[in-house]
Formats: sequence, C-alpha cells, structure tokens
Amino acid sequence: MLAAWWFRLCLQVNQGPFGSELSLTLQVQKHLEPFRLSLEKLQDVSARLRKDMIRGLGKHSHHRASVKMLPTFVRATPDGTEKGDFLALDLGGTNFRVLHVRVLEEEQRVLKMDSQICAIPQDIMLGTGEKLFDHIAACLAEFLDSQKLRGQTLPLGFTFSFPCEQKEIDKSILIRWTKGFNCSGVEGEDVVNLLKEAIHRRGDYDISSVAMVNDTVGTMMSCGYRDQSCEIGMIIGTGTNACYMEEMKNVKRVEGEDGRMCINTEWGGFGDDGCLKDVLTEFDEEVDKTSINPGVHTFEKMISGMYLGEIVRLVLLKLTEEKLLFRGCPSEALLTPGSFETRFISEIEEPDSGLENAKKILTKLDLDWDLVDACVARLVCDTVSSRSARLCAAALATIVNRIRINRGLDHLKTTVGVDGTVYRKHPNFSDELQAAVRLLAPKCDVTFLISEDGSGKGAAMVTAVAQRVWACWASPDDLFHCRVTL
Repeated sequence: MLAAWWFRLCLQVNQGPFGSELSLTLQVQKHLEPFRLSLEKLQDVSARLRKDMIRGLGKHSHHRASVKMLPTFVRATPDGTEKGDFLALDLGGTNFRVLHVRVLEEEQRVLKMDSQICAIPQDIMLGTGEKLFDHIAACLAEFLDSQKLRGQTLPLGFTFSFPCEQKEIDKSILIRWTKGFNCSGVEGEDVVNLLKEAIHRRGDYDISSVAMVNDTVGTMMSCGYRDQSCEIGMIIGTGTNACYMEEMKNVKRVEGEDGRMCINTEWGGFGDDGCLKDVLTEFDEEVDKTSINPGVHTFEKMISGMYLGEIVRLVLLKLTEEKLLFRGCPSEALLTPGSFETRFISEIEEPDSGLENAKKILTKLDLDWDLVDACVARLVCDTVSSRSARLCAAALATIVNRIRINRGLDHLKTTVGVDGTVYRKHPNFSDELQAAVRLLAPKCDVTFLISEDGSGKGAAMVTAVAQRVWACWASPDDLFHCRVTL
C-alpha cells in the first residue's frame, strides 16, 4: 500500500532513533488493525449477507430481514430493440427534473434530448399533496410545450426518491416524507395515482403508462442498453445500495414462477440485526451513536461517502489524544464532527499530489503538523477507504455468486452498472473493489460500467423495457399488475 510506504519513509526521515520509530509504527498500526479485514473475514461477511438475502426474499421471513430485498416489478433488462420517445421525472429534493429521452434502436444509444429543472418552493413542500402534484403537472406541461411534445401521449419513468412500498411497477405507496417535505394527504397513498390525478385535473395533456424507478435500478438499466449483460446495479456515493436480476421462483412475495425480476436489495441495512458486531470498530460505533438514525443502515455507515470522512476524523482524533499525532494537540476543527470531509480522503490519496494535499488539508484544519503527521493521515485515509472497498466487494461478490449458482453455471460473465461519487472520484476505490471481487468470486468474470444518469436516462429505459415486454406478453396484467403478497 502506497500510504504505508510513505509512512515508513517519513518515519525514517523525521523520527530519529529506531526504537521510537518502531514504537510509533506499532501504536498507529494497533489502532488501524481492526479495519484490515482478511480474505477469510470477507468470505464470512459474504456468507452472512447471503443468508440475509434469502431471508429478505421469503414470504414469511422478509418482515424480520435487515436486507429488505424489495421487488421492483422490473421483469427484464434491455435487449437493444427498445426505441422511441419517453419522459422521465426525477423527484428527490427541493428541485426536480423533467427529461425527454429518445432511444435509438439503430445506433443503440439513449439520448437525453433535453431537460428542465424546476424548483419546489417551501410552501409547496409543506402544503397539501394536491398542491405539490399540481405543481409537478404544471412544470411537466411547460416542458412539453418547450419540446413541442404537446399532443403526444408518451410513457413516463418516475424516480421518486422517498421511502416507498412498491406494489406494482406503476403503484408505489409513500411510507413517509423525508428531506424537508411534509405534504399532507400523501403518506399511505399511491404517488403514481396522485400524479395521474393532477394531470387529469388539468385536462390539457396526458401520459400513457408510468413506471416507478429506484435510482439503483435506473443505474442498472442505463448501462444495460450499452451492455446487455448488465444485470446488476450498484451505487456507492453518499449512500450505498445494489439491485440485481433474481429468479422469479425465489421471489416468494410476488406471485409467479417464470422469468426474473429485479430486486432492490437495500443492502445498506445489512448488519442492523447485529450480525456485523464483530466487524464494527469503536469508530463505527461512535459514528452510529451520533448519527440521526442510530442502529439503522449499519453497512452503509461503514462504506459510504456520508460517513467515511467522519470515521477518519475520529481515528485522527484518537491518535492525537494518545499523543501519536500533532504533538497531542487537537485543533477546534478536529474536535468538530463533520469537519473532515469525505472528499479530503480522495484528495489525500491522490498518487502524485496526495502528500501535498494532506499538508494543505491539515493546515486548513488548524493542526500543528509535521511530515510524519501528514504521512500518518494518509495512511489512515488509505486504511478506511480500503476497508470500504473490500466490504463493498464482499457484498457484490455475494450477488454475482448467487446469480451464477441460481443459473447452474460453472462460470458467469456479467456486467455491473455503477454510480456514486465514492466510486467515481476516489483514486483507488474502483481498483481495490474489483481486485477483491476477483478473489471472492473466482468463477465470475465481472465487468464494471459507469452509469450515465441513472435517475434520468435509466428511468426512461425502465419504461422502454416495460413497453417492449408488455407488447410481447399475452396480457398487460402479467407485467404491470403482478402483485406483491404480504
């Protein structure tokens, strides 16, 4: 590991006598050792996740599963024959996007023809549900006019990034509002129906079918048109999640035995039942305890961008309190939760400029540092991000191994569509994750493909595939109205 090499070099340059160098090395490594997971431990983590996935798929066991394994009612991936014009709505915060997407069969390309961002004023975020969906319908009408699409009845993919229970591909019940929304009359209601009612109240345009889309599923589908072996979607950014194509006979909550269905694993909740207690460090426990949702999203808190910076801050603070860093003097910034941003980890681990970046960041945090301190900070970042990549690899290996075994294959060749800032921005994360997957799933040949706009293009592609499959099935009910059993 490059950071460890730098650490040893800095010690030799700065530390002086060999005895003190050895002492510092051993003491720092003692605190970092719990983050270093052996191949055997990763295999054990993978085995635990496999059991949780089976529990989540079960008709009578899913209620107590920490990995929820939610049916998405997406029954196929792209095959390259999809074509046409589609709309997409992406609602997940104080702004929402409307997109016009065109799928070209001849060129096998998904084009974002145009998009528009619409603000949601505070009074609408806190008003009635009718007012919110009327606002969305009005913005959609304005967009159709700007694109000269008024008069066409197009299908729509709807990425709605709030906790929902999906009953069918076009029926999703809002469980609760988050992200500052509190519109009355929406919780417990079908958001697709509320959108359609708002459009019908206007009466000046219409849409055809609506497909509800999870952003992870959108990631898989946006990559699936470019690479038709893509059957897994994975996000490693502020949060983390994955989806994959499961055999219908194993999805016990949904009627039907034939074919496959995309399952939204919600793997961020892995460990919420305490099964990862032996893997958690004291720093993970502190992050969880001080979070807004203690005891929830255990796995996500160990690997995602929202938490990695805080884990590093806590390790640096511990080393400082033990007088192994910064002459034992923490700054006010180091004592402040959230002050060590996750992007600092990527900057400090840059191969060419990492050490200089470390010096600048430590200065920004008002720390009295020397060269050894900068090297130790780099080693801490490397250790924490490495664990994140390897844990993520263990989870992904669980999925690819399951797909291979499900299909009775000696060898599986598959593609993972990936998105998220941690995967995209960190200089070593993708390489380390891929190397670990090769070790943990040796009978699987896994290609990684970065997604292009999963919540936009991906949402449209879910709708395009649904339209294609719908046209081939004997009854629309088979696709759009296969039902979940509770």
